[in-house]
Parts: sequence; structure tokens; C-alpha cells
Amino acid sequence: MRRTVIRKKRRIRRKRLFLLIIILMFIGLLGFGGYTAVQTMMAASKSYDDLGREKSDLRAEAVSISDDPVSILLMGVEDYSTNGDNGRTDTLMVATFSPNDERLKLLSIPRDTMVEIAGKGTQDKITHAHAFGGKEMTIETVENLLDIPIDYYATVNFNAFKNVIDILGGITVDVPFDFQQNSDDPKAEKLQFYEGEMKLNGRYALAYARMRYEDPRGDIGRNERQQEVIQAMINKALSVGTVTKIDDLAQEVGNNVETNMKVSEGLSFFNQYKDFSTSKIDKLSLETYPERINGVSYQIIDDASLIEVQSELKEHLEIATNQDKYSSELTTPDSDY
Repeated sequence: MRRTVIRKKRRIRRKRLFLLIIILMFIGLLGFGGYTAVQTMMAASKSYDDLGREKSDLRAEAVSISDDPVSILLMGVEDYSTNGDNGRTDTLMVATFSPNDERLKLLSIPRDTMVEIAGKGTQDKITHAHAFGGKEMTIETVENLLDIPIDYYATVNFNAFKNVIDILGGITVDVPFDFQQNSDDPKAEKLQFYEGEMKLNGRYALAYARMRYEDPRGDIGRNERQQEVIQAMINKALSVGTVTKIDDLAQEVGNNVETNMKVSEGLSFFNQYKDFSTSKIDKLSLETYPERINGVSYQIIDDASLIEVQSELKEHLEIATNQDKYSSELTTPDSDY
């Protein structure tokens, strides 16, 4: 009897760990999981907000996370300067998952990308969509840009990002070159980074992910570092030692993250992607070039690059395939006539 109870507890902890990895993943962090413990369930309920939105307007019907390809928009929100009100999105990532190949495609959108802001009809930096209209306007703007539905979203603020990494015990990255970057706290201390493998706590990891001006590749380099940080977090969250930290991670996510993923959907996701690893992540990128317009710096997306990314995401979400099938059915003669 005792051995049976121990095995059951191990299974429960494993589910909780993986589900935690899900929201951490859905937020640029990865995970939320098997909310089998009461305190974890309570933390999860704090993070849920469906925005009054049953499905994307670009979907004919709602999708099932366990049966259908789905998309998730991850928003890192810079709200410390607005006292918690609508801040800008310092990080925007789109992730798509498909049960057919069990892979994740991850796209970073440069914060200074010039787009048409949904609902305003004006061109501006995509980072400002959240300041103008919060999560809803950001989601709709990204949908219009990529021409795909956004099924799920998750937002995380800077404090949560740093705290989760600290709870995980830090992450290890491969710094591409020496540089300095200001910390995000009131001290604004210059943090030093050295080329090569480097272990980072939450404060350093945030600075590493945010640095732009010293990178000769600009937003491209910044996007690659953000994706590297996410992969490092996933690897750390999947490690054996993380099992003992599930409750602390869940509480942090519950207090500082918002998402429209239900607990039941998280469990379904666990069952579908229980063998997920970072080797199943495909990184995508938008090619952009800098341009100053009326004295303001923007990143302009290369049209061919945008079309290519749209096509790859649609294919992964099986949107183009379904549309082609529908067209074929309309044009195929009925054999009875």
C-alpha cells in the first residue's frame, strides 16, 4: 500500500511539473501543470482571464488543445513605469504547437516593428499596442500582422520573469560577446556580461534578454537571445531538481501571469506533449531593416520574409491545408449528377 501511494505521488508531481512547464512555455517562461495540490489550483485560478473571448475571430469554431494545432501569444509586459497600468510589450513571441508532429515553432516579433495597430487604423511600433489597448489590442494586432488566429495568450511582467529564474536556480547561456547592460531596477546598475558560457540569475537574465543597442545585429540578436533564455528555462524546468520547487513556481505564476488557458486544457496539453523537449523547438525569424520616419526609429519587415513566416505558421496550424480542402470540395463534381 505504501509503495502504491509513493508511486501515485510521483505521478502527481510529474504532472504538476510538466503542466507548470506548459505555462512557463506559454509565457515565454514555460509551463503550468497538474494542479493537483490545493495551493497550486488556487494559484492557477488567479492567472486565468479569457478576455470574454471564446475563440479567435479568425476561427470558424473553437479548437481543442489536445486534438488541434494551436497558437499562443507570449507577452512580456513592461509595466513598472506605469504603476501596473497598461505598459508596453518589451517581448512578443508567437508559439504554435501541432499534435501531428509534436513540435513547437517559436517566432519573436521585434518590439519596434512598424505595423497597423488594430482598432486605431494608424501605423506605429507593435510594442505600443498594449499601451493603447492592452492584451486585446495586442492579440488582434498580431493576428492581423501574421494572418493567423491567436488561440491562447499569456502575459508576464518583469518581476515574475526574474523571480521564476531565481526559483529555478538560475540559467546558463552562451554570451556571444562582451557587453554591459543596465539593470531594470531603480539602481540601474551596469551589469557586465562576458563572452562564453555564463550562469545568470533573474536580474542578469532579464538584462541579457533585453539588451539591444550593443548588439551589432540589433533586434535580430535580441530575439535570438530571448529564444535562448526560454530554451534555458525549459531545460531547467524539466530537470529533476525542479520537482521540489513546483509550489513556489506555481504561486509566482498565479500572482504575476495572466492567461486564457484553463486547468483542464493544461492537463490535456500534458497528455499530448508529455515527451516534449527543447530539441522539438523550431525557431523562426522576421527579417527587418531599420528606418527613421519623422525622427522615430522603426523596424520595417521585409515583405518576402513576412510571407514566408505567415506560410510556415499557417502550414503548422493546418490553416492553408483546411482551406485548400474546402476549395476542393466546392469544385469537385458530385458523382450522382
